[in-house]
Amino acid sequence: MKKFRIKQVRSGIGKPLRQKRTLEALGFKKLYQTIEVKATPQIEGMIRKVKHLIEIEEI
Repeated sequence: MKKFRIKQVRSGIGKPLRQKRTLEALGFKKLYQTIEVKATPQIEGMIRKVKHLIEIEEI
């Protein structure tokens, strides 16, 4: 199964609550943290919602 390596590069401060909650749901706790997630349709949708705050790399 495909995986994504995602890194948060911009802060959620000043962003709508929905985007902040999406970052939390993806598993981010602090800036410049890198996580790996499986590529499911739900995760891909969450990534699309906050693509301006993260960097994405397909593994």
